[in-house]
Amino acid sequence: MKLFTIAMLVLLGLSAGSASAQNGQRLYRWVDGEGIVHYGDSIPAEYSEIERQVVNEHGITVDVMQAKKTEEELAEERRLQDLARDRELQRRADQALLATYVTVDEILMHRDRRVELFQAQSRVTELYLRNLQRRMDTLRTEASGFRPYSDDPDAPMIDPDLANDLSTTKATIARHEQNLERFHEDEQSIVARFDGDVDRFKALKGLN
Repeated sequence: MKLFTIAMLVLLGLSAGSASAQNGQRLYRWVDGEGIVHYGDSIPAEYSEIERQVVNEHGITVDVMQAKKTEEELAEERRLQDLARDRELQRRADQALLATYVTVDEILMHRDRRVELFQAQSRVTELYLRNLQRRMDTLRTEASGFRPYSDDPDAPMIDPDLANDLSTTKATIARHEQNLERFHEDEQSIVARFDGDVDRFKALKGLN
């Protein structure tokens, strides 16, 4: 009896909705929590978050309006999207790696050239820092006879130009020490990156 009632409701819904569909209005089909099929030209608020189908005047589905996704479903969707993106990025990186190098030795040679650049920058910076430190020592010796660097209460106040020179030299030393530290970090990063490229190249080529 229940199946007959549902069938009659479906037929009545299609009959009532066919006129609306023919008049250009959308006809929807949805199934409630008890499995009963509903048709109508509008969707009641209590069914607004479940899956709905748009049907034509013959009851044929022409579009599907997906149900509202749960937080878990949305999180899983984002995870799969991130995974697909990461795989595509890896595919492109592998393609570029194989297109750039033919042998492992080529990768190592490129790595060594990059490392040499950072080492050259470090040597120049270290030399400049030694010169700056010598200048700083000279300035401090000169400033030691003036206040506030002298312990003599009768010592004259330091000349503004000398004080400015001390401050500028100190700031320059600090800046180049930071540069030197960055060069060392960049060198280590380059080595690690090329080591990773070597491992990946070997894996792609099936090398031991």
